[in-house]
Amino acid sequence: MFDHLIQNVQILDGSSAPAFSGSVALAGGTIAAVGHISAPAAHTVDGGGRYLAPGFIDIHRHADAALLSPGFGQAELAQGLTTIINGNCGVSLVPVDGPHQAAVLDYLAPITGRCDRVFPTLGDYRAAAGALPLHAGMLVGMGTLRACAAGFRDGALTEEECRAIHAALERALADGALGVSLGLGYAPECFYTTEQLLQVLAPLRRSGRVITVHMRQEGDGVTEALEEMLAVARALETPVEISHLKAIGKRNWRRAVPEMLARIAQAREEGLDVMCDVYPYPAGSTQLIHVLPPEFQAGGLSALTAALRDPEDRARMRRRMETGTDFENIVLLAGFENILAASLRRPENVPFEGCSIAAIAAAQGKDPYDALFDLLAAEDCGPSMIDFIADEADIEAILRAPFSGVISDATYPAGLPHPRVYGAFPRLLETYVRQRGVLALPEAVHKITRQPADRFGLTKKGRIQPGADADLCLFGLERVRERGTWSQPDQLAEGMDWVFTAGVPVVQEGQSTGLRPGRVL
Repeated sequence: MFDHLIQNVQILDGSSAPAFSGSVALAGGTIAAVGHISAPAAHTVDGGGRYLAPGFIDIHRHADAALLSPGFGQAELAQGLTTIINGNCGVSLVPVDGPHQAAVLDYLAPITGRCDRVFPTLGDYRAAAGALPLHAGMLVGMGTLRACAAGFRDGALTEEECRAIHAALERALADGALGVSLGLGYAPECFYTTEQLLQVLAPLRRSGRVITVHMRQEGDGVTEALEEMLAVARALETPVEISHLKAIGKRNWRRAVPEMLARIAQAREEGLDVMCDVYPYPAGSTQLIHVLPPEFQAGGLSALTAALRDPEDRARMRRRMETGTDFENIVLLAGFENILAASLRRPENVPFEGCSIAAIAAAQGKDPYDALFDLLAAEDCGPSMIDFIADEADIEAILRAPFSGVISDATYPAGLPHPRVYGAFPRLLETYVRQRGVLALPEAVHKITRQPADRFGLTKKGRIQPGADADLCLFGLERVRERGTWSQPDQLAEGMDWVFTAGVPVVQEGQSTGLRPGRVL
């Protein structure tokens, strides 16, 4: 007897093939049979002609600390996610060890989330996570490893520091990390030259391990940043995933993205295993300090906070930000009016949560640069931001590329979150499939199921076939809806009627069951 029999459904098997009618039987956490099935089951679900797809996979999330919270999983399950991968952009909560531990955790907190525990190994983290409502994998963040070994100083690593990073990297991969992430736009990895980067990544040569990368620039220098990563892929002969591909700033819109897509296609024809992904929103979200020139981040957050309070350093920052094109100068590219402050803690600043830096400056009667610097200094560099930076036509072009995937890049700030935390995958189906027709439904499902599963070696996920993991979601396309907005983002998505993790219903008739059959992969 089967555990569950899901009848009368249109099956999207994850391959990008058209949906076909049938039933799916589950037993022991796996898919036992697919087709026209008449055998008995302990529980039968009438699909009513709705779509049954593999559980969705988000390969770029920042729920490192969030998944340890008691209520974790509601936002994810409501949008059909059954597997997520954390530790992206070079910043992972695991492994953290060594003399720089406190400074590293302070730096990680706005992205990975704050945690009252330290995890020297991935095994420690896995044990602490225990049972989860969905599955979670972890990448090892190379920025975390560098900061643990050498702090946040600029300059080349010593041989001893490089050996320490290599040892920590190999230990994390042996402990089960699914791949490696880079954050070349962030300290301390922004201090690498390309040659130094190749040196620190040397153990990955011909390993087959995926390297995901937040590139060195996504603005004026984005095409050059892509060429750097193609050189890395060529030198190391291992897969590279360009995270959240975009071109920041109107002067780069509809120019840089077509160039980069063509360049990736050419590189793939040459034999390089390079792919990219995109989040389906024109705005991103990260730490507010990343509007500042990266050299001021040397020394960590305490040194940066001190610099923001020093008149001479402030003047130097401003001069760099008014004209600089050798770093991701978001102020110059997007404007203060398109940078919204979030995660504000001090009582006098809380009323400005979700306001643009331009609006804050106007309310305070200040110059926008002074308003920005004062805010960061007062908040000890803790705020996050939502920045409107990308072009919808570019997003659509990336989605159409056969080598692109879809991600959320979701972070979990204490203040105003980005709507993608709650709605990235429903938005893909609602806006880009149903409303705009940018992708056909089977193709969209492929990009968020089998394609990411195969990318990270999760060969039993992302597909509906006998022997595969029974991670599934049942939905009617016409009912899938993102409910969050920019001003009220924390609203669960609608339309996922049933979600199964490891063959266990974690959403039943649209309601969470509270069951926790998932695990850290």
